[in-house]
Amino acid sequence: MSTENIATFAAGCFWGVEAMYRQLPGVIDAAAGYTGGRTANPTYEDVCTDKTGHAEALRVVFDPKRISYDELVDFFWKMHDPTQVNRQGPDVGTQYRSAIFYHTPEQQRIAIASRERAQAQFSEPIATEIVAAPTFYPAEAYHQRYFERHEIACHVVPR
Repeated sequence: MSTENIATFAAGCFWGVEAMYRQLPGVIDAAAGYTGGRTANPTYEDVCTDKTGHAEALRVVFDPKRISYDELVDFFWKMHDPTQVNRQGPDVGTQYRSAIFYHTPEQQRIAIASRERAQAQFSEPIATEIVAAPTFYPAEAYHQRYFERHEIACHVVPR
C-alpha cells in the first residue's frame, strides 16, 4: 500500500477518533494505535504512564478517488479541539495531544495550509503538531472498533 493512501492523526482518545473516521465515505480502514514516541512496541499500559512520548493515534487507509487527504485533514479540525494542549475533554496527558503525522511532502504541505485556514475558526492558537510520521504501533485488539462493540459515545463530536 502506498503511503499516499495512508493518513495518521491524533486527536485525543483513539476510540472516538476511529469511530468518526470510519463513517466517512472513502475510508477503507482505520486502526487505533500509538505513534510519535520513543518506546518500541508500547502497550496501552505503557502509553498511559505518559512516559513513552506516544500519542493515541489513528492510521487511516483511504481511497483517494473517493476522499482526498485534504478532506480528511479538514475533518480533523472539526472533530476535536485543536487548541487544547495535551488533552481532549476529560482526557489529560501527552498521549492525548493533537497531531497530524504526515507520510509525504505533499501531505505536509496540505496539513500546514489546512491549519492556516482552520486557525480563523478558533480564538486560541492551534496547538496541533504537524510532524513526519514515525513508526505506527497498532493498539491491542480490544481497542479496535471499540465503539462498534460497546455501543457507547465519546467526547469527540464534530462541530
